[in-house]
Amino acid sequence: MSNKSVSSKEAADKLVKNIRRKTARKYSAEEKIRIVLAGLRGEESIAALCRRESMAESLYYKWSKEFLEAGKRQLSGDTARQATAPEVKDLRSEASALKECVADLTLENRLLKKSIIGDGEFEE
Repeated sequence: MSNKSVSSKEAADKLVKNIRRKTARKYSAEEKIRIVLAGLRGEESIAALCRRESMAESLYYKWSKEFLEAGKRQLSGDTARQATAPEVKDLRSEASALKECVADLTLENRLLKKSIIGDGEFEE
């Protein structure tokens, strides 16, 4: 085989890979959940489901494993959820209000101690 035929075969393989990569279907989270739940229902075989959805069975099983692991983590309570911008804003304002409250109570506490003790001098 000549170098020209080898390099043209490699170029053709790269072209095919790029076409497959660019034309690969992107599934949304809702579509993934729908497909996994359809497979878990067991109304049709996984092979038939994957043929209907035009996807590899290995992809279905990967999603299924991720889906079940996420459910397991959620039920065990060790998930860290990302807060939304409004939630962060609300939490910051609440923290600020609580800090003001602590400052007010601290000041009131110091004033009460001074009034009990006097002007800061101990009475004998």
